[in-house]
Amino acid sequence: MTNVPPSSSNTTTTGSEYIAGLPRKRMGAGVLLTDSLGRVLLVEPTYKPYWEVPGGAVEAGESPYSAAGREVTEELGLSVEVGRLLVTDWVPPREDRTDGLMLIFEGGLLSSAAAERITLPADELRSWAWCTPAEATERLIPLLARRVTAALRASADGTSVYLEDGHLIV
Repeated sequence: MTNVPPSSSNTTTTGSEYIAGLPRKRMGAGVLLTDSLGRVLLVEPTYKPYWEVPGGAVEAGESPYSAAGREVTEELGLSVEVGRLLVTDWVPPREDRTDGLMLIFEGGLLSSAAAERITLPADELRSWAWCTPAEATERLIPLLARRVTAALRASADGTSVYLEDGHLIV
């Protein structure tokens, strides 16, 4: 079923009421940072039992691209040039969450000197690590492992991919 805005001739619903009634989705944006050995940078949050790529929630009124850069600065204390979109992943609803769109942007190669300047917010992150793709798969939950694997492939291929629940669709 397609949501079509009501015409003013047959209802008193305003455009803003229509917009307010549309479904809401969670949105997250992360950044894929790699080193010269092809390892990916992962962070260990204090508030969940699994690792992630640097990133987080897109705030109201904020673009996903801006959120990705902001989150890297907040989480790692670094300013990186966020690149192109690598992955769009639709995540279905779960018992405790609504559905959402999770994006991963290219972060490029992080030099050893830049990595030495990483500072973590102690209340948010326990640690960070460079991980081979196999090590990343071990540290990430399966959904995130599929997403990061797809991001690494898209980065290497110069492409962008669409996933659903971490599975390649297009």
